[in-house]
Formats: sequence, C-alpha cells, structure tokens
Amino acid sequence: MVVGATSWGCTLAICAERAGQEVEVLCRSEAEASELAAAREHRRLLPGIALPERLAFRADARGRPPEVVIWATPSQRLRENLRLVLPGLTPGDTVHASAAKGLERGSHQRMTEVLTQELQLAEREPRVGVISGPNIAREVARGLPATTVVAAEREEDRERLQAALNSDSFRVYTNEDVVGVELGGALKNVIAIAVGTAVGLDIGDNGNAALMTRGLSEMARLGVALGAQPSTFAGLAGLGDLLATANSPRSRNRSLGEKIGSGLTLDEAMAGNPHVVEGVETTSVVLEVAEALDVQMPIAEVVSRVLFEELDPRQAIRVLMERAPTVEG
Repeated sequence: MVVGATSWGCTLAICAERAGQEVEVLCRSEAEASELAAAREHRRLLPGIALPERLAFRADARGRPPEVVIWATPSQRLRENLRLVLPGLTPGDTVHASAAKGLERGSHQRMTEVLTQELQLAEREPRVGVISGPNIAREVARGLPATTVVAAEREEDRERLQAALNSDSFRVYTNEDVVGVELGGALKNVIAIAVGTAVGLDIGDNGNAALMTRGLSEMARLGVALGAQPSTFAGLAGLGDLLATANSPRSRNRSLGEKIGSGLTLDEAMAGNPHVVEGVETTSVVLEVAEALDVQMPIAEVVSRVLFEELDPRQAIRVLMERAPTVEG
C-alpha cells in the first residue's frame, strides 16, 4: 500500500507494480480515488504518465494487513496522516517506510522517528524504514533507469522493502544507516535551493560546483553529529541525490531557487506550483538543529536569509565568498 496520491506516491506505486506487487494507493477522498481509477493518469501532478491498470485506488484503509506501507505524504503532514490512517489499517506484520524527505517542524524529528512514535501510540509494532535516493519522479515513472536506497534497522525489513520495489528499471540498494539515508534526502533539498539560486544568478559552473561540494560537506557534518555514518553521504542517498536534485531542471527545489535567483520573491516563486517544495520548511528546521548541536552550516544559513529575510541573492553569494579562509573539511 502507498499512502498518498502525490507525484512520488503514484510513482512508487508504479515501481511496486513493475516489481510484480499488487498495489493499492490510498487517496484523500473517494472522489480522488475514482478520478485516478477512471483517468489512469494523474493529470495535475504526473500529466502524460499512464497509471497501470493493476493499480487500485481507494480512500479506505480497511482490509487485509499489507506487508509494506509506503508513506508518501509531505513531511509536515506525515503525523497528521498517520493519525487519520492507522485506526482503519488492519494490524499485522507490516513494515512502514517513509518516502518523505524532510524534518518535522517543532519536534525536529526525522520521518522514521515520527513513524515510530505514532505506531507505538497506536500500539503497533514499529517496524520502520526509509526510501531515499536520486529520484526525479517523472523520470522514474517513465521507466528510465534509476536507483534508490532503502534503510531499516532490521535486515528482514530492508530486504522486504527492496523486494517490494526492485525491478529492471528501478534498482534498489539496502543500507543499515537509517539516520544517514534519511538526512541525506532531507538536507540536499536545502543545498539544491542554493544551487538553483546560483543558476538563476548565472554565477557559472565553478560556483555551482563549489556550492554542491561545500553543501555536501555541510550535510555530512550535521549528519555525523546526529549519528549518521560519513560514508552514507558519499553514496546514492547523499551525493547521488544531491547531484540529481541540484542539477535537474525538473527538481522542485532547484527550480524554486532558480526563480528566486532570477528576481522573484519566495511567494512569487511558489505561486501556482502544485507540488510541495520540501526544502523550504526543511531549511528552518535544519538550522534549529544545527544551532543546538553547534554545527556550522553557512550555505543553509544564507539560504534561510534569502528565503525568509529578503537577503538579496547576489549579496548572499558575497556573504559566502567573504567568509574567513579556512581548511577544507
């Protein structure tokens, strides 16, 4: 089961169907479920992508307990959706995986921590994992070659998630480092906004490469402080996801940054966008976490000032360039 008929939720449902699974997508309403079932296309979020006939769309979670539930809702609404869906979801031997890439506002929790907490409150076994990697939804939905990572503490859970999604067009790797895989997916969105802003400013390839490289260093620095393995940030969930998100014009976070670099305000850049841009909310939460741990994240700091304090993007570049020289690390 995939909870959330988002662009990524529908894409992961397509991946599971290609992996030979019987897949149900849990929608917000009967009207949404009926529309998707009839049209076999998500015209608002994935126009032109055919939804396989075997995909089922429903608004009621009741039924036999699923082996895997993938939660593909926006990160700031995951807890709300858990409280709505879990009471109607039949208890069973289920692995719950987050496909959201963010940190919860207020609690600063990763999505697997939110899952664990809410499952325990609902008196369910907290078998949880995360899905993250360099995955532009539209490309994956089209069946273009892509890879991703699933992480969970238990090997059995990792293997179940891998089997649920792996196919000849979507190669799924496993990883034990839940913290690193999860943080890589969340933090790279902030850096992608920075790179997109630089693209909008046309600062050049050297500057863009510097932002990605130093941004990756920031990601790893905070990740290690929170218990992640440094090597994870050199893999698909770190460097791989950052490269895809920061370089692709189809990336929501990079596209937002590019609009801001071209002179739009945050509100103007967000206007008319049907997708959630996770990096906006994540920026504020990340800086709160970094400050509590005394971790320096200068790129994230200037992204925050550009987004929320009206710092001119060109001035933001100057702020970064005029920092005191230091040792690379």
